Amino acid sequence: MEASQGIVLAPLEQKNKEAMEIPVFTVDAFTNQVFKGNPAAVCLLQNELQDQVYQKIAAEMNLSETAFISRLNVTDDFATAARFRLRWFTPKNEVVLCGHGTIASAAVLFYHKKNHNAVLTFETLSGELHVKMDGDALVMDFPLNKPTMQDPNEVKDLIKAAVGELPVQEVRYCRAISELLICLSDSCDRAALMSLQPDPASLLHAEPTGKVKSLMVTLKGDPVAQPAYDFFSRNFAPWQGIPEDPVTGSSHTVLASYWSEKLGKQRMLAYQCSSRGGELHLHIKDNNRVDIAGRAVTVLKGVLTL
Repeated sequence: MEASQGIVLAPLEQKNKEAMEIPVFTVDAFTNQVFKGNPAAVCLLQNELQDQVYQKIAAEMNLSETAFISRLNVTDDFATAARFRLRWFTPKNEVVLCGHGTIASAAVLFYHKKNHNAVLTFETLSGELHVKMDGDALVMDFPLNKPTMQDPNEVKDLIKAAVGELPVQEVRYCRAISELLICLSDSCDRAALMSLQPDPASLLHAEPTGKVKSLMVTLKGDPVAQPAYDFFSRNFAPWQGIPEDPVTGSSHTVLASYWSEKLGKQRMLAYQCSSRGGELHLHIKDNNRVDIAGRAVTVLKGVLTL
């Protein structure tokens, strides 16, 4: 009797020789404590990948963002080059701007690859972004995104789904990154902001048009408290596959513009009140840019095998 042929498996050694290995790090951004701030995965690429592969890796990592750093030239080295290409993917799609993914990427290059350049430049969908070290902080030079007035009646269902019966002072919209800003009344306090538990499905149902990709709820800070935060915020982005983003650098390009106008300040200290929490130092500059500074700590490093 002939033996069944069955399924013939390739030798393991041969499979390993053909595999692509990608260094990967998980970095908690906007904090100096592990398990705080906003975690991002950072992948160092020797070669560009197909878009569907970027998306599959981001879905596998299952963090709010996975950042992909690639070399601009084959002769570039992660330790010596000053310019790189940078893309960010949520588990669902690519995004045009990501703060914590950028600060995490710079942390990998500065801290792990020992890059010696004073400033790193990333070519992104939002143009050139620059990051430098300042003591134990990383400072990102980002575009300042000014929001415009939004008629609350046009988004009343979304406001209701986000903040319930809490009084709303003002609503604005930023077309550049498709974000809606809801500012709570000064009669609300930080506890009221932290008590919000919007249902992601209700947010999606209230805004199915694609105009809004994320929603931030913000509140004026308490100037007599310590630390004296100028404002607080939370960010919800189920449209990106992120029920709540722990600490959102891109949103602070909008929040910085909004609160600078309200408070008459160019330098501000902000706190995002997610369960993980994160602190951001903001400095609005005269060239319509904003410096966003924070710290970062690595919690994992390894290799992706594809």
